[in-house]
Amino acid sequence: MSKLNEDILFLIFEEFQDDSKSLFSCLMVNRLWCETVVPVLWRNPWSYSSINYSNRSCLFSIIIYYLFDDIKELQGIKSFLSMRPLLFDYLSFCRSINVCTINEIICTGTSLSNNRLIIQQKFYGLLMRKCPELKYFDMRSISNSFPEDKTRLETICELNCDTSIDSIYFDELSRFCQHIQRFIIVNNRNPLRGIIKLIEVQKNLKYFEWENDRSGEGPYELVFRALEKKANNLNYLKLFIGCVKDFEYTLLQKILPKFHKLKTLVIDVIGNDKSRFPIVPHHLENLSIQRNSLNVLSSIIENSGGHLKKIAFRPYVLCKSDDNFNNFIRKVYENCPSIEYLTISFSPLEENFTEFEKLLKICKNLKSLLLDINQPTCGKNWKYGGKLLRLLIKSAPTNLKEIRIHNGYSFSFNSLKKFLGKWKDRPALSILIFDLAEYLYGGVLYKSNQ
Repeated sequence: MSKLNEDILFLIFEEFQDDSKSLFSCLMVNRLWCETVVPVLWRNPWSYSSINYSNRSCLFSIIIYYLFDDIKELQGIKSFLSMRPLLFDYLSFCRSINVCTINEIICTGTSLSNNRLIIQQKFYGLLMRKCPELKYFDMRSISNSFPEDKTRLETICELNCDTSIDSIYFDELSRFCQHIQRFIIVNNRNPLRGIIKLIEVQKNLKYFEWENDRSGEGPYELVFRALEKKANNLNYLKLFIGCVKDFEYTLLQKILPKFHKLKTLVIDVIGNDKSRFPIVPHHLENLSIQRNSLNVLSSIIENSGGHLKKIAFRPYVLCKSDDNFNNFIRKVYENCPSIEYLTISFSPLEENFTEFEKLLKICKNLKSLLLDINQPTCGKNWKYGGKLLRLLIKSAPTNLKEIRIHNGYSFSFNSLKKFLGKWKDRPALSILIFDLAEYLYGGVLYKSNQ
């Protein structure tokens, strides 16, 4: 590996561009590796989860090095520099701006708000001049420290923002930024006309997220109508809005089937009539729903077109006395034989075990299964846990790699020992107990191996 040429190394490092720990370790191999990996690391240096930016004074040192002549008269700035030249022109590799992270870094070197404002203004201006092609812009928490010249933002392909930002920023961005492909919005104030305009002017919007915080409100008619104009391009849509007005929900029901290229839908939008849900596009492959009844979900699956590979949800209404569980499982294996990732709200009744076994036998591509167990009694349910393990040994598809259990069964030591003994000649299987919401929405799982 150490003898690979620079071009091959660069291609390899690009595959690990989101794995900061691996990239940082590559810095220490030799000079060639270091010189090759630095441009990859500094393409988006503000995005690494392994870095505590508020404590990394070395990053502040790099900023000060670039700005030394402009801010050397400022008082109250910590000095970390030996004034030796930097090993690399780091900012020349940068393709991103993250306002919140950069502000955290600047705060490590000075506690004076006026100093921070001056450094922010100087640094953003420098980034605009140094970055040959800006691609990623996270402007959440932006203030008036951002430079006036926004023409260099026309190459942005990913934008993160929130609706508390002054509308003038969105009005100006809409003049230059018209090629955003990935657009993420946090609504912490009423939607602004400026941000709606920015959605409307995009020419190739493929990925869109709108998520409310507790103070976010409508009107959402403007959001839905702006998205309707992007129906021919969008392949990922996430709407976490909560409750909407009846006419807005009716509008969503009308426009959602128009998204013919949509592959992933993650949605929490509820109208007063919870028995109705928009028809999903027939080419949809991934569906995650925050909450709804099993009857509604069964209807969605039945009319989905048969291409779904992932179904995840949090049940909103569950009724033990009817056949919701049974019917839901049946709709899955009848309409989604290619399913790979599946959430099942499961009540341990005999007929449900029968339908569950049919699902395991028919859905041969199943890789990950989440069981949200509706327990019939309190306490330890070794009887049902043992029955589940026996069923898995008998009928689980060979592709099955993990089972995640919420409100899970208890497994007796003997039944678990027999299960592991019989499974040893098959591909590895993980049985995890965790918080259901983290499976649905991408959080870090708390794993408890059984």
